[in-house]
Amino acid sequence: MVVSGWPRVSETFALNELLALRRGGLLAAVFATKAGDPSLRQPDGDSLDPIVELLADRPADEQADVVAKRMVELGLDAVHGYFAHQPAEVAERAARLAGTPFGFSCHALDVRKVAPGELARRAAAAAIVVACNRDVAASIAATGTKPRLLAHGVDLSRFAVRPPAAGGDALRVLAVGRLVEKKGFVHLVDALARCRQPVRLSIVGDGPERPVLEALAARHGLGGRLTLLGRLTHRELPALYEQADVVAVPSVVDRNGDRDGLPNVVLEAMATGRALLASDVAAVATAVDHEVNGLLVAPGDVAGLATGLDRLAASPAERLRFGRAARRTVEERFDLQRCGAALCRLLEETYG
Repeated sequence: MVVSGWPRVSETFALNELLALRRGGLLAAVFATKAGDPSLRQPDGDSLDPIVELLADRPADEQADVVAKRMVELGLDAVHGYFAHQPAEVAERAARLAGTPFGFSCHALDVRKVAPGELARRAAAAAIVVACNRDVAASIAATGTKPRLLAHGVDLSRFAVRPPAAGGDALRVLAVGRLVEKKGFVHLVDALARCRQPVRLSIVGDGPERPVLEALAARHGLGGRLTLLGRLTHRELPALYEQADVVAVPSVVDRNGDRDGLPNVVLEAMATGRALLASDVAAVATAVDHEVNGLLVAPGDVAGLATGLDRLAASPAERLRFGRAARRTVEERFDLQRCGAALCRLLEETYG
């Protein structure tokens, strides 16, 4: 497998699928096209360290030379790029040199990092293209290649259903993600300031928009109603979901056209039985069914977010109903064990 930066605390979907392939006896080596951030790591991430090789920061053709040589040395049958841009380019070049098939997966921004003509050519040449959500699958289908649609799963044992921990009178809202424009947290903070019901918001994550959010909170006079918790891992997150009444996912399309696919936080919140208030953007609606397991609003709709928070604050029974339905959804469609096993079968059938 050729990945991008390694390790990355935000890419739990990648870690989960690599671990599934490793357990299935299909993964012999992981090549990273660039260094990630080792300062904070997800649980179990270090178990892959013995098979991870960081490639020198060189052009894709030179990285492919290294990968191809290692493939021959290890007697590997195929190489798969985990993202559509440089990892897939390296995988394709290495496969050509090693005389094996290649394929690639695509997720969200990665397909928009490749020129349309090059993406079409690469997809047509691949033995398989795996898309993790309908939004990115449509991007691949537009090139003339039909992708295989396979959702990422969520660990239902790690993110288990527990009653909300005892709290005060305020609605406790949790949001999780990098502090970047596409996550839409500025709109959520603006909505918090408009709420008529007592609401407190905690945001897990870090990034370039932290000063913006801090300034926005000061301008609105939010005081202790907003807490920025910084980056955390799956060691700490389950307890935070337990302490929350609602999870908000206010994603938007940013000014460069970047957007989420189906963020990890959506499935994690649903697995813990929490009601969701989310933007109807990209593939979020493939998991969040409006008025069934959560509420959907238009991206960037501050008034809609505020109205949704007030509604959920006023109705514990509705929160409970949404949360129960959310758990049923992930049990039926996004169970990590089933999704991981399906990925193993798919790649084994393709490359075996």
